Amino acid sequence: MGLNEKPLSTLHEKASYDLGDFEVPTGREEAWRFTPLSRLKGLHNGKAATNGQVVTQAYTPEGVRAEWVGRDDERIGKAYVPADRVSAQAYTTFEKALVVTVPKEAEVTGAISIEIKGRGGDGAAYGHIVVVVEPLAQATVVIEHEGTAVYADNVEFVVGEGATLKVVSLQEWDHDAVHVSHHHAQLAKDATFKSFVVTLGGDLVRLSPSVSYTAAGGDADLSGVYFADAGQHLEHRLLVDHSQPNCKSNVDYRGALQGEDAHAVWIGDVIIRVEAEGTDTYELNRNLILTDGARADSVPNLEILTGEVAGAGHASASGRLDDEHLFYLQARGIPYDEARRLVIRGFLGQLVEKIEIGEIRDRVLNAVEAELAR
Repeated sequence: MGLNEKPLSTLHEKASYDLGDFEVPTGREEAWRFTPLSRLKGLHNGKAATNGQVVTQAYTPEGVRAEWVGRDDERIGKAYVPADRVSAQAYTTFEKALVVTVPKEAEVTGAISIEIKGRGGDGAAYGHIVVVVEPLAQATVVIEHEGTAVYADNVEFVVGEGATLKVVSLQEWDHDAVHVSHHHAQLAKDATFKSFVVTLGGDLVRLSPSVSYTAAGGDADLSGVYFADAGQHLEHRLLVDHSQPNCKSNVDYRGALQGEDAHAVWIGDVIIRVEAEGTDTYELNRNLILTDGARADSVPNLEILTGEVAGAGHASASGRLDDEHLFYLQARGIPYDEARRLVIRGFLGQLVEKIEIGEIRDRVLNAVEAELAR
């Protein structure tokens, strides 16, 4: 399939299944200017050998179907077209795809678990996952990443009419892992999609969640927390493409950074197209910089091509701990270190509390505690 060119007025102009349609990035491109290309281990230029070892396993409740399929399966690439060279590299290189299907009107009680474990190897590994939630069904998916790997993948979430899908994605890689991933949700009429991203591990993680709508009434909520330590590069690049009337989206990402050369990047792009009248959208990013030597880049972009919107806004803030908050707690007998932990826990915990699975929520809170204890 050839190159798909969108109007030049939009924030994302190119999409293609063909790797040849994307030039090798140099770092001067807007989409790559924050990413240290030298640390991608060849994912961006095709020089990575394809002998990396990554094991993916799915555990599904009764009634949910999980299957491994070949590249020619018609469900692959139906919702998402690769939007940069690494995404296209993953699409053209993966061998088998995991397809998870939630049948029509099913209300799945337990979470669908997908575990992705890196086993090392000298080269890179590539993957592809498709999650299909058929009309009026309800499901929760937990995707866990751990181990060491150089890994690129695409994940498609296809949410049917009136269906609800909740996704929790955990990036808990070892300190030397490299992960570049695109998560795309396609929402049908009156569909609901809720995503929660937690990024803590890895040397370099670049995650790109995106949402598109095929009919009116879609509702997307994208939340995330991240904690960057010394030397880590954690990058989240979001896109919500409103192309249908009367749809909603809300984005809220929060991060904390500590240590020399800890770097967090958050890019939030929202497009409201001419035909998307009645859109209601808001995006927010906040960063706490805990030590000298850490850096947060935050760029919210909102492009409105129609005057008929219900609401549209964005905000971004990065700064240090509020001395007044710390003084308030210390004045009540709480030592400085504990006061500091309480403020940070409260800052991130407001979002973490949105995770509805108690076991995962507690796990994330404990992981944040471990970060603060370093």
